[in-house]
Amino acid sequence: MSSAEREIKLAVAEEFTLPPLTDPGGDVFAGPPETLELSARYFDTEDLRLSRVGASLRHRDDGWTVKLPRDPEEDDGVFAREELSVPGPAGPAASPPERALDLVRALTRASAVEQVAELRTTRRRVQLRTSEGRDVAEVVDDRVEVLDPGSSDVRQRFRELEVELRDGATDAHRSVVLARLRGAGAGPPDPTPKIVRALGPAATAPPDVVVPTLEHGASVDLVVRRAIASSVERLLRNDPGVRMGDDPEAVHQARVATRRLRSDLRTFGALVDEQWADSLRDDLRWLGDVLGAVRDADVLIDRIERKDERLPDTDRHAGKALVDQLRADRDRARTQLLRALRSDRYDTLLDRLVAAAQRPRLLLRVDDVDDADVLRQLVRRPWDRLRDAVAELAPEPSDAQLHKVRIAAKRARYAAEAVEPAVGKRARVLARALVDVQDALGEHQDAVVA
Repeated sequence: MSSAEREIKLAVAEEFTLPPLTDPGGDVFAGPPETLELSARYFDTEDLRLSRVGASLRHRDDGWTVKLPRDPEEDDGVFAREELSVPGPAGPAASPPERALDLVRALTRASAVEQVAELRTTRRRVQLRTSEGRDVAEVVDDRVEVLDPGSSDVRQRFRELEVELRDGATDAHRSVVLARLRGAGAGPPDPTPKIVRALGPAATAPPDVVVPTLEHGASVDLVVRRAIASSVERLLRNDPGVRMGDDPEAVHQARVATRRLRSDLRTFGALVDEQWADSLRDDLRWLGDVLGAVRDADVLIDRIERKDERLPDTDRHAGKALVDQLRADRDRARTQLLRALRSDRYDTLLDRLVAAAQRPRLLLRVDDVDDADVLRQLVRRPWDRLRDAVAELAPEPSDAQLHKVRIAAKRARYAAEAVEPAVGKRARVLARALVDVQDALGEHQDAVVA
């Protein structure tokens, strides 16, 4: 079971007293406090790959939980994560279930997962609701003890507040609750998870893949590294959603990551080791094919279902039969996709991609060409190929010719987007125009396939 966790963490001193949380003049009412005793074991790789990216794998009294980072919210320090409950063995010595390990495999890859910490928490919990009984938030006051591995000795203690926001919480509700807690002496929002505080500095080190920030005039080397790291990070972030299978967008974004990587490696061909890039592109083509089989079926099913709604009743049975066949095809494609994601080949590819994001195999440049000119030339080549493809169009172009133009437009767009942070407005304007071309031709291609 999956749910979105939205919480705000606040540091507090030992002497902090939780204030009354009912808002006398508003619409927030506190229920009676409850006290819980919780024991949790956390699992990670030796180099803490999960903790460093903001993920966690935990067994607590209520079962196994995987938490995955989501895009952060900007307001009031909200820390957003995807929380997934996973069935599995219970008991103080139970090992993580395969389903849980599968969800974090893109992060752990071939590295072994082991217990890295045990936390014992005394939790005081207060539920907040509106006058109509709608859940607003849960405020918890946690006193945490970090135990030495393999013993019951306490090696660290800390205290923190968590405000877990419910779907019914408005900005006004959030502001009232935070104002009440800050007024009682709570510190500013601090998104650091408990397990990171327990593990210390090693858990705060950068994740395996860091997307560097570019400024105008950035070097060619940094542009190449950022382009590769952006797509690798996108692939890693969407891998769990692909495995869960309940969000077609995860498959779409993972496929985009593989396509963009292949395109960028081609764009940067004159700057990187040819054998290294070709080998990566071959494996990315394999991954893109298995992702594409599922994605193409998703697109077709959605398109035909929308068309089917407008058919006369007498014809809808034919549309349903077609969709049923496509769903069966998709199920077979998904089986192949999951087999690929659980293979040694995929683990090895991810390790190679992480290494590429950290340090691409760039050739030593011996020319004296300015970096800005090199970047412009990177865009000019795919633009020339696009222009040539358009020039070759017949007066009534075939679907295959239009598809060729679409592919060329996509490659030119990816090249423009790769250099845009360093080159500036001209690359940004070109990329936006190419998006329009790609979208129009993509809609045409989807219609052709359907």
